[in-house]
Amino acid sequence: MKKKGIGFNIQMVVLFAVFIFTTCWQSGEKQSKTTGKTPFNFVILFADDMGYGDLGVYGHPTIRTPRLDKMASEGQKWTNFYVGASVCTPSRAALLTGRLPVRNGMTSRINRVLFPDSKNGLPTEEVTLAEQLKKAGYATACVGKWHLGSKEQYLPTNNGFDYYYGIPYSNDMDNVADLEAIGGYLKFWTSEERRDIHSFNVPLMRNTEVIERPANQHTITKRYTDETIKFINEHQNNPFFVYLAYNLPHVPLFASEKFEGTSPRGLYGDVVEEIDYLVGRVLDTLQSMGLAENTIVVFTSDNGPWLIMNQEGGSAGLLRNGKGSTWEGGMREPCIFWSPGNIPPGIVTGIGTTMDLYTTFSTLAGVPVPDDRVVDGIDLSETLFRNAPSPRNEMFYYRGDWLYAVRVGDYKAHFITQEAYQPEVTRHDPPLLYNINVDPSEKYDVSAGHPEIIKRINDVVRKHNEKLIKGADMLKDREVFGTN
Repeated sequence: MKKKGIGFNIQMVVLFAVFIFTTCWQSGEKQSKTTGKTPFNFVILFADDMGYGDLGVYGHPTIRTPRLDKMASEGQKWTNFYVGASVCTPSRAALLTGRLPVRNGMTSRINRVLFPDSKNGLPTEEVTLAEQLKKAGYATACVGKWHLGSKEQYLPTNNGFDYYYGIPYSNDMDNVADLEAIGGYLKFWTSEERRDIHSFNVPLMRNTEVIERPANQHTITKRYTDETIKFINEHQNNPFFVYLAYNLPHVPLFASEKFEGTSPRGLYGDVVEEIDYLVGRVLDTLQSMGLAENTIVVFTSDNGPWLIMNQEGGSAGLLRNGKGSTWEGGMREPCIFWSPGNIPPGIVTGIGTTMDLYTTFSTLAGVPVPDDRVVDGIDLSETLFRNAPSPRNEMFYYRGDWLYAVRVGDYKAHFITQEAYQPEVTRHDPPLLYNINVDPSEKYDVSAGHPEIIKRINDVVRKHNEKLIKGADMLKDREVFGTN
């Protein structure tokens, strides 16, 4: 009897140990998928000047984007996702610092973006997402358009990236065509000169060295993708972060021989469809290497479509206006999150921003968000992994260092309006008010019927301004024009 009792006790201990091990293993496995303890790899795919309505999955009738459509069906499609500004430089600063650009001076009333002759760039005291992830041992690469300073001290390799391959500013800068002879800047975009890569003396860089000038923009999108895949291959056994910032479909538009002339939408469609194909190559690489289930990939764009470029520009779909404006078409972007087995498929109608990537990825990597400054990003993990409502309820729309509009919940108030590339500024008191869930095209001002909502938004603005410390203007000084 004594031996039987001992055997029974041993059996129970073994069963209990197995139960505890299994429970802890399952708990640990689940925890690794939601906290990044495995840890997650991160890939940000960032288009340039792509509009809310430019993808098939967001309603475009003739641009074919099967890979991004599939990415959306396998992941999360966000319908209320915003960038930090409606033009390149401040938008990119917002993504990489998790902060409104007005806080670090990466926005200006004088020059809306940085130029090749700009004296400054991203302040050294800013902590980029790459620098955050380096703290957790990540290998980091920036591939594509930078536009946060072209002097060596401001390049990606001095802002947390181990490797850089790309152009330092927009692909239409360093324009050497005779614009006066052609008939002006806008006339240039209907001329044959716009199709010549030699009209733009844009440098292609590897780290801090110029390796090609002018960059061959017919092949540059493919080469960006090749560099990204190479980096992933080289770092597949360690956590990595890749920021792949395509410099298209910003004008000038260039497609490779394989894609040029193939889209019903014309050259713009050719460019978007090539990006779609190359995004598919990145996703296929992650899957073939067994990395897909431990990688979070996000696709979005830096601002809305450049509408003044007519057929060379994109579409904001049902949203009002485009690049350069604080209407919805300027700052609301397509956004898709993808991580098989981690992010359940679905459509998220809550609010999100590129600044939230900073906080979300830092948290998943186990890196504390800096507490010595205001970080505007919010952790979206619960929404990504568990389809919980988005924790974000507010959005601030800046143009330069002026606050033009604020969204709180369903409602957006415009205190100042200005068309994208027009000088006239109109102030509104009371502000224009739109329910942008009901009226995403911002056609119907409902301010007269909702004074209580205007009061609530004014309270949000007051609290925001009480804690706002504007950074020194980093964009105003240029060597050629001598502004100061």
